[in-house]
Amino acid sequence: MKKVYFSVLAIAVLFFSLVAAGPGDEKKPLVYPQTKKVDVIDDYHGTKIADPYRWLEDDNAPEVKAWIEEQNKLTFGYLKGIACRGRIAKRLEELFNYPRYSAPFRVGEYYFFAKNDGLQNQSVIYYQKGLDGEPQVFLDPNSLSADGTVRVGMIGESQDDHYMAIARSEAGSDWQEIRVMEIAGRRELSDRLRWVKFSGAAWSGDGFFYSRYGEPKAGEELKAKNENQKVFYHKLGDPQEKDTLIFEDPAHPLRYYGAWVSEDKRFLYLSISEGTHGSELHFRDLSKENDPFHLLCPGFEFDYEPVDNIGSKFLVHTNCDAPNFRLVLIDGANPAKENWQTVIAEKPEVLLGVGSAGGKLFCNYLKDVTTRVFQHDLAGKLEREIALPGLGSAGGFGGKKEDKTLFYTFTSFNYPPVIFQYDIASGQSRLFRKSEAKFKPDDYEVKQVFYASKDGTRIPMFIVHKKGLKCDGRNPTYLSAYGGFNASISPYFSAGNLVFLENGGIYAVANLRGGGEYGEAWHRAGMLGKKQNVFDDFIAAAEYLIREKYTSSDRLAVSGASNGGLLVGACMAQRPDLFKVALPAVGVMDMLRYHKFTVGWGWAVEYGSSDNAEQFKYLQAYSPLHNLKEAVNYPATLVTTADHDDRVFPAHSFKFIAALQEKHQGENPVLIRIETRSGHGSSSLRKAIETAADTWGFVFKNLGMECK
Repeated sequence: MKKVYFSVLAIAVLFFSLVAAGPGDEKKPLVYPQTKKVDVIDDYHGTKIADPYRWLEDDNAPEVKAWIEEQNKLTFGYLKGIACRGRIAKRLEELFNYPRYSAPFRVGEYYFFAKNDGLQNQSVIYYQKGLDGEPQVFLDPNSLSADGTVRVGMIGESQDDHYMAIARSEAGSDWQEIRVMEIAGRRELSDRLRWVKFSGAAWSGDGFFYSRYGEPKAGEELKAKNENQKVFYHKLGDPQEKDTLIFEDPAHPLRYYGAWVSEDKRFLYLSISEGTHGSELHFRDLSKENDPFHLLCPGFEFDYEPVDNIGSKFLVHTNCDAPNFRLVLIDGANPAKENWQTVIAEKPEVLLGVGSAGGKLFCNYLKDVTTRVFQHDLAGKLEREIALPGLGSAGGFGGKKEDKTLFYTFTSFNYPPVIFQYDIASGQSRLFRKSEAKFKPDDYEVKQVFYASKDGTRIPMFIVHKKGLKCDGRNPTYLSAYGGFNASISPYFSAGNLVFLENGGIYAVANLRGGGEYGEAWHRAGMLGKKQNVFDDFIAAAEYLIREKYTSSDRLAVSGASNGGLLVGACMAQRPDLFKVALPAVGVMDMLRYHKFTVGWGWAVEYGSSDNAEQFKYLQAYSPLHNLKEAVNYPATLVTTADHDDRVFPAHSFKFIAALQEKHQGENPVLIRIETRSGHGSSSLRKAIETAADTWGFVFKNLGMECK
């Protein structure tokens, strides 16, 4: 069985979006805080690189805290002066104020799901006996902190279905603490497991396997490099100090280690990776005392994901010798590749994932970035394609072997998320829970276009706008993308985007190389030394929108978060003339030092590392921080980050805005918004709405939009 547990997190909404001010806003020249420069020069393979803002990497220093305060004072003063910012915030509250649900999943006699009544900071976890039972609150994260920034997620139920492991995080940090709740009595036990990142709870017997790091030095929790992850076994009721070490590898401190237990309870899987793609898969037979780990799939060139086992043979989803992925059956006693049996062969469409439930396999494909789902038997025989409501995104096809039904969610840009119940035997879907979003799909048009990038590669892009819109080259347009880490941006609904669309805006999403939309070949065409392809794809998307008269350069805003923040930073450095507004959020801006903080080392398989002489050359060539030029009129820029972002360290954004404010020449504002008690995404819905209101306000103002 393969199952993905939902996390009851703040709905990560548009903290990287666009904003506005209407006519009549008074123009005042901005006076940027003076940012001191220090004499720091690094030698990269014989090339001297100055780093005058290195001091901003010390997030605990009083002078850095004072700098943050001055930057926020300027930014919030500017945002406060935007005439329609208040109306935008009010409208966002109205748009989000409707019940939102996750698809349910079964644990024993109970079904679990998450629900947000509308404006709750965190969704509440509910459970009920059977599908007809009365829902009861299992855990309400909103009661765990005064400001609503404690997030929780269910990460694994015990094999007897009596207990649920819960991961808690605070203020948006990736650090988690695992706790355990008794399901029937909703009682929290005494277990407290700290310094956990990127781990589930894989139950076996009276405890579970999990991964954690050592305790960081005081004051270094949010920026120190995370090294030497280890796998432990925790026995229920024991203090963490008594946990049994299951696996460590001191010779390779920069690796991730994840543990899973097969549904039949027989096997422990150990997945090892050196970064964000490429893995190695081992297994241990738990029915044999002191059985060692056995290598099933060697690393680290390809990806391997266990789906299920048939006795001592393993169904594995992989892109080994199949860039679009396939499903293979591997005999644990004879795991050499020449002995693999192809169960579901590679197709022209990328096989995003394979779930299992009810003794069946469910294959989720992307065809031109929209979902297709097929049901197969365990031998790989195709039984049916599952009829979906239209072109969009569907997910959730997983469960247990004895399940007769499963639940999935379908959504699209003009189709709010709807939950369906699927009968495995008949293949029939029925509406289980419809959306109550205050939205009229018939008012909007969604189209997919294809355009040529610089080298002629055909790139897909979705375009959303009100029906009847005229392509006169004057429409305010928001272009977003990601382009990395094999991640695919398939159609999704966002209530927050309606603020922009209602006011005549065009919302566009480009599916760039580096993502996973067309398999591993598409991914590799936008990583390492080919990363410039991603920027070329994004620039070509903007040029297409202008050429086809959707918009013009002075009415175009671009946005991206994390790797997408890098995308925006690199493109505004390369083509500052092409965009009016740039919104790089929590971006990787210093490509020469990113690997020195938290888990940044794990991205070297995607980006390369400045420690390597050849890779340094192309990193330096596009690093946003290092490619800003003197006396250039850059787009109106609102950089966003947060003090508890321990994935992309905020100093990336600090150093970038300091350099931008120094070198920018023109009237466009270049500002940074630094959120408190938040992380790589908004830590609460309240913070998400406030950030979205500020960013949309910034867009409206700088695109010259009126707010209706």
